[in-house]
Order: sequence, then structure tokens, then C-alpha cells
Amino acid sequence: MRQQEISNLFKLDENFDLLHREVRIGGRKVSIYSVDGFLPGDTIEKLMQFFYSIKEEDMPENLAGFISKSTPFVDIIEIDKEQDFIDNFLAGLTCMMIEGYEGILALDLREYPGRSVEEPEKDKVLRGSRDGFIEALIPNMALIRRRIRDKNLMFKFARVGRSSRTDIAVGYMYGRVNEKDVKKVMDSINSMDVDALTMNQESLAEMLFPGKWINPFPKYKYTERPDTAAASMLEGSIVILVDNSPAVMILPTSLFGIIEDANDYYFPPVTGTYLRITRMVTNILAVFITPVFLLLIENPEWVPKPLEFILIRDDINVAPVFQFLILEFAIDGLKMAAVNTPNMLTTPLSIVAGIVFGDYTVDSGWFNPEIMLYMAFVAVANYTQSNMELTYAVKFHRVILLILTSIFGVYGFIAGTVLLIASLLMTHTLLGEGYLYPLIPFNAKCLARRFFRMSLPAYEKTHKQE
Repeated sequence: MRQQEISNLFKLDENFDLLHREVRIGGRKVSIYSVDGFLPGDTIEKLMQFFYSIKEEDMPENLAGFISKSTPFVDIIEIDKEQDFIDNFLAGLTCMMIEGYEGILALDLREYPGRSVEEPEKDKVLRGSRDGFIEALIPNMALIRRRIRDKNLMFKFARVGRSSRTDIAVGYMYGRVNEKDVKKVMDSINSMDVDALTMNQESLAEMLFPGKWINPFPKYKYTERPDTAAASMLEGSIVILVDNSPAVMILPTSLFGIIEDANDYYFPPVTGTYLRITRMVTNILAVFITPVFLLLIENPEWVPKPLEFILIRDDINVAPVFQFLILEFAIDGLKMAAVNTPNMLTTPLSIVAGIVFGDYTVDSGWFNPEIMLYMAFVAVANYTQSNMELTYAVKFHRVILLILTSIFGVYGFIAGTVLLIASLLMTHTLLGEGYLYPLIPFNAKCLARRFFRMSLPAYEKTHKQE
């Protein structure tokens, strides 16, 4: 490519953050192209001092000789295609065109602007490491390699989007993963025809699994913790990292894998098992507690005498099903308000919400205390596991159960339960595995590990036997 072609292609006269400078190195004219926001000043200054020290008689005859003899230790790419030059230049690499040489030299000196490595806000642990992924691809890969120092750790690169040209890395452990699964994932990514991954990871997920939007259950496990990603890779999973996203996708994963939490492994096996079973039971209760209560309210004769205290004693001004539905939407409204509220106003908002929903709505007759109690349990239960997609999947099925139970009574409750089970059975991961594995298809040893947190020697022994 000629200098004028490059200038016209990128409109260098109009783009103030695209830098172009001409210098002389070893008696040859050199054109340097770089993106201002990705260029570290101290690094390029030291590099140019080295280049200026090269004498004319020391300049090699071709670009390959210049790379091997006259460049310091940096990541270097030799470019001979126009599209490769466009991709690498816009990705932040510093490109050099040297007079008399065929091809273009690309130096990876970039430093993406980003926050420091810190504990994820959502995936917090009581013990364990406090680092988390950030919005840059290379540092995220380094966080995994810091934990897995094995020659079989592989990262394959892909670039998606005609306009965004988003960098994607697919990581796995060679020898522990199914190579056909890796090929399927890479083929799916490389065959994507999309203008841009505007929502980064979510856009990629929708492209990988198109046409399944009506089923709310998550098809992937997301994590912002490098230790969780590394542990999943060691177990044979595939990890997908997307540039500009602080979370990684883990696949294939089942419902039991999604429910697991890092806290389970940072405590002794007994404590970890207790936390895991508590989380499972709480999620099940979060689905059924309000529909069952509604069913009992409509059929008080079913309630045994020792449990009659659960029935509503006060006057009911608003039908219980509408009370439940209003509170379902109100809780989500409070969540969105909390997200968009400045930190300094979070406490006043919580106080106002507590007073309004806790006292005034009950005193005014809109809600009954018993219904408020059960919805408070549901609101807390939503935060017992970190996967937001699973939280909303549980919520949607709970609402369906409430509506069907209110209209058709016990038959509606049975129909809603059957619908929930059918949704779980019909859900499949990207790679085709069963969503309820190891329950369906049944694998006793693996299912025991999903319920009971084994000690490391016991886990290693059973893992090797399989």
C-alpha cells in the first residue's frame, strides 16, 4: 500500500486520534502509523531511540533481515495484505512502512485503557482470591495462565464483526476437552456474518445459539472469576473470552453446573456441601412457595390444623394473585432503581422503599402481611446464586405457575409444574448435552459430586476413574 492510499483510506487529515509521522532510520524514510489512545508514550520513546541509533551501513537488505537483526524484543508481525494491515492498525498495533522494503512491519506496543484487576462485584467470595477479569482480552488470558501453567493450555483466536472486528479467544485444555466440541465452537464463530457485536458477550451468545429465545434458562455459565474459569477448563470445559467484556462464557454446562458457586470450594467439604444444598433447596422453594401458598389460600380445607397459622386472617381487599404479581414487578422496579441511583442516595431510597412497601401498603389494605412475608423470601432467594439468567428463568416460571394456579386451581398448578419440567428437559446446551446431566442421562458418581463437595483427594480419585 502507498502512503497516499493509507491517508485516503483512514482519512488521516480528519481523524485526530490516528497518528502518522515520518522519520528516517538508517538512512531510509519510514512512515509510522498508530492509534493515539493505544500508544504508550514511554515505550515508543525508548523504541525510537533504539531505531535512531541504527547506522545506514547496518540496515539489512529486506524486511525479514530488519526484523531479525534490527528490532528489539517486541511482538512483531510482518504484513503483506491490505486487510491484515487495516485489522492490525485499527486493533492498536503500531505499523511501520520502511522505504525499499516489501511489506509492512506491525509492532504490538498497545496498552488498552482499562480498570485495575479487582474482585468482581457480583461473584464475591468470603475466602479465596480477590482478582477478577477486566475488559481487556490479553490480561484476562494472563490471569488464567497464571493459574494453569501447563503446555496443554490452548487459546485459539477469532475476530467477529464486519465493523467491530471484535477479538475473541477460545480457551481449553488439550487432551481433556472433546476436540469435536472445540471445532464446532470455532466453526460457529468463524462462520458468523454480523456487522458488530454491539453487546459483546450477549451478542455472541445469541449468535451461537439462535432461535431459542423463548426458553429463559441460561445455555452458558458466566463468570468474572479467573479461578472459576481455570477450574472449569481443568474439568474439560471450553471458555470463551470476548474483548471489552469482563466475564467469560463456560460451555458446555448443565443446570447443576450453573448453580455451583466458588464459595463451595473455598470452605471445607462439609461446609461446602451445606452451602450447595442450601442453594439448591432455596431455588426450588423460590419457584413453588408462592404458588403453593396461593393454592392453600384458595383451598383452606387442605391445610392441617397445626399449620392453620399460615392462612390470611385479615380482610383481603386485593386478590392474592394480583398482590403477588404486583410485588413481582415492584421488586424488579426496585432493582432497576437501585442500579440507576447514585451511591449517595442508595440509603435514602432503601429507607423510603422499606417504609412504603413495608408499612403503608399493608396499613392501606393493598397487601396482606403474609403475602409480603413470602415475597420477601423470594426476593432474598434471588440472590443466593450469582447467575442472573437463572434467577429470571425461575421468576418467569413462578409467575406462570401463579397465573395458572389462580385460573385453574390444582390442575393449573400441575400443568405449570409439568411445563417447568418440560422446559428443563427440552433445554440443551450449545454442544447438545442434556441440561439436567448427570441426572438425565443418569451418572451416579457425577451426580454425587454435584450434590456433595468432595475433598480434593477423593475428587481426583473419582475423576481419574471416569
